[in-house]
Formats: sequence, C-alpha cells, structure tokens
Amino acid sequence: MEEIIVAEGAGKLFGETKVLDGISFSCGTSEILGIIGRNGSGKTVLFKCICGLLPLSEGTIKIRGRQLGKEVDIPERMGVLIETPAFLAEFNAYDNLRILAGINHEIGDDRVKEVLEQFGLDWRSRKRVGKYSMGMRQRLGLAQAVMENPDILILDEPMNGLDVHWIEMTRKLLLEMKAQGKAILLASHNKEDIDFLCDRIIRLEGGKMV
Repeated sequence: MEEIIVAEGAGKLFGETKVLDGISFSCGTSEILGIIGRNGSGKTVLFKCICGLLPLSEGTIKIRGRQLGKEVDIPERMGVLIETPAFLAEFNAYDNLRILAGINHEIGDDRVKEVLEQFGLDWRSRKRVGKYSMGMRQRLGLAQAVMENPDILILDEPMNGLDVHWIEMTRKLLLEMKAQGKAILLASHNKEDIDFLCDRIIRLEGGKMV
C-alpha cells in the first residue's frame, strides 16, 4: 500500500486555542480511514488542513510526498465534501457542476450529466439548487466530489440527509472507489457507516488522537 496522506505532529491554533494537537497518521491507496469524535473534536478543521484550506500552525501534512503549504498549496485530484455543500442557489444542478468542472477542465458535459443521473438528479431539470431538500443537496455534493474521478476523497458526514437507498448506494460507490486504489478519509457519527466501510479508525477528542 502506497502512503498518500501523511500527517506528522499536525497542530492548529486559533488565537491561543489549540484545536489540533500533535496529529500523526497516514492513509494509503485502497484504504478507507475513519475519523470519529464528538462535535468540536477537530475533525472538520483537520479535513480543511488536509485540503489546503487552512494552514497548519505546527507539524506537517504531506500529500503524495509533497508538503502542504511549501511544495503544494491545494492538492490535485482530490474530491472534497466538508460540512453543508455550498452551491450557487440561483442555478440548477447541471449549471453548478458545469461551472465547477470548468475550473480544472478534466471532464466534459457528458460526465457532468452522467454523475448527476448516478445520484438521482435530472440534469435537464431547471429547479434551482436553492429549492433543493437537504438530501438532494447532499447528493449533489457527493456528485461534485466524485465527478472528476479523484485519487483522494475527503468526506465529512457524507450520509447526512440521505435516505436508506442513497446510503446504500453511496456505501457501494465508496467501496468500489477503494477497490480502484483510492485513498478515502471518512468522518461520520454513524457507527454503522464506520464499521461497514472503514479499514482503520482514528478517534479525536479535544483536538488530540486517543
């Protein structure tokens, strides 16, 4: 197994408050690593640091051997779903994903249409995302996370708002992506998701690994 994400002594301060303290772990190819802990334990901050959205205060995070903040700022080929998915509320699902796909130019319209249908969203629909239910918005968030076939997936509570059918579908997709060699970090409060999907588990309490 090739190590894709490696954290060594990662720490994050907001003012004088240490929200991450000495976090060290690795996640490799064909692996789903579970991150568990109560609200406020540091999971989301850790994910934002791994994505390059927040700089570390101490320690290092390396993605494919390259240190974040020094050798690379925003990791390539990474699919991300953190907190509530943010989209342009006045646009429909297709236009939102097409705009995002235009940033990297990795995929075309056909792939956008395909991934929307995969998550039960009609690409022809003119319904604005601002009118979506929580479950529809979550499925759209998952669609954007996987649409470019990333090597790394960072998923913060990906099953939020999903019904049983879409939970089962998402679990199946994550296992398929793991089998394809992806490295996946998954935070969830659902013990069944963690038990069913994860190869290893890290627990955070008060910003520390326990």
